[in-house]
Amino acid sequence: MAGFEADVWVDFTTPAVAYENTRFALENGFAPVVGTTGFTSEEIAELKAFSREKDLGGLIAPNFALGAVLLMQFAAQAAKYFPNVEIIELHHDKKKDAPSGTAIKTAELMAEVRESIQQDATDEEELLAGARGADFDGMRIHSVRLPGLVAHQEVIFGNQGEGLTLRHDSYDRSSFMTGVNLGIKEVVKCHELVYGLEHLL
Repeated sequence: MAGFEADVWVDFTTPAVAYENTRFALENGFAPVVGTTGFTSEEIAELKAFSREKDLGGLIAPNFALGAVLLMQFAAQAAKYFPNVEIIELHHDKKKDAPSGTAIKTAELMAEVRESIQQDATDEEELLAGARGADFDGMRIHSVRLPGLVAHQEVIFGNQGEGLTLRHDSYDRSSFMTGVNLGIKEVVKCHELVYGLEHLL
């Protein structure tokens, strides 16, 4: 990259190379804007620390659709009052990771404010392994992969005598561009990497 000048590095690649790409960007003075999912919490922590050393902004966003970012925020608000919750994320059949980064980020945000409870019946038995989905702090996350889908998520809350469902749909990848443009404009003003577009809104 010698002789190449840029302020921002945009990465939408694969989980196998995203960490190294992001570190490379920071090492070379580029503020990374990353839409690839699959980072571990340890990798994100390392990249945040490295970005502070370099005094460079950066962004790793599980989702760049503004509606999806708002859905995550709404879900965190609702989880304070509705601790019984399940997430269903639906994506195209070429997606490489499951559950999606958006579903994991949603669960993380809810776990910060939600009373930690185990929702299932104490004597529940899965007749098919995995039928109840992945367990995240007592919440269940279900992944659907089908052709024709792009990116969709439902967060379903249950309470005594009532329910609440939040849903976001990306029907086309163009839905991500508003968030990508926002990230590119804002990340150069930051002095460390952040995880989640909500930090730049």
